[in-house]
Amino acid sequence: MDREQLGDLVAFLAVIEEASFTRAAARLGTSQSSVSHNVRRLEKRLGVRLLTRTTRSVSPTEAGIRLAETVGPAFAKIAAEFDGLDAFRQRPAGSIRITSSKYAAETIVVPAVLRLMAEHPEINVEVSVDQRFVDLAAERFDAGVRLGEQVEKDMIAMRIGPDLCMVAAASPDYLARQGVPETPHDLTGHNCINLRLPTFGGLYAWEFERDGRALQVRVDGQFTSNDTELIIKAAIEGAGVVCLPDDHLSEHVNAGRLVPILTGWCPPFPGYHLYYPSRHQKSVAFALLLDALRYRPG
Repeated sequence: MDREQLGDLVAFLAVIEEASFTRAAARLGTSQSSVSHNVRRLEKRLGVRLLTRTTRSVSPTEAGIRLAETVGPAFAKIAAEFDGLDAFRQRPAGSIRITSSKYAAETIVVPAVLRLMAEHPEINVEVSVDQRFVDLAAERFDAGVRLGEQVEKDMIAMRIGPDLCMVAAASPDYLARQGVPETPHDLTGHNCINLRLPTFGGLYAWEFERDGRALQVRVDGQFTSNDTELIIKAAIEGAGVVCLPDDHLSEHVNAGRLVPILTGWCPPFPGYHLYYPSRHQKSVAFALLLDALRYRPG
């Protein structure tokens, strides 16, 4: 059914419900002649008269009654669905799906989401933990959480955490045995713990910078993992040097379990951001999620 046929049916049903071409036109926001044209075109297409017109009234024929009883409920259901969507847009309700790395989910996303759901019981949130980069549209996610420098340019990105910096660190015992590296180049002589990247399976190249000069170091060592918690545990146990974002290591550094090294070589970079497609139609629930996650310094 094309748009013209739908328009003719809408006009016909409006005339039936209003029992008047004039009132039907006012309801549809069009002219009486336009409504009359729609009905005549529908009658011509169907080859049957649908309305009996007099100078003072309009009433359906038997065929008109049958058509109205057949299509009327379907159109009423469609109208009710549109009304429901409008109400949905106006109240904080519905489901939101988010993909996030594990650490960001645990420390930023879930605490904010739990508060949001407690305040708005009709909001449902699914957080999918995944270290790989996810195609939001293909996998039907509303938003994702990644480091700011990893967000694609065609996405809207909102900061949800402070700037971070990479920290190279090792246990006091390891440094007492193997010495303290003075420059990133010295890492080639150390047992370094490698991080296996999830998306393409390669190893993370340790990134440093000083005086505007960037430096990447491919390190080597006995232990490799794709799980940051295992890497941290290995470092605490003295297995070697680790290099991870400072928010992963701060607890252990403060407790003395790990000692930062090469501190002058680790400038800050954009922290975690929530990102979503620019074409995303924001519901009230999604707008509340943005407000709950928005980073507010201080």
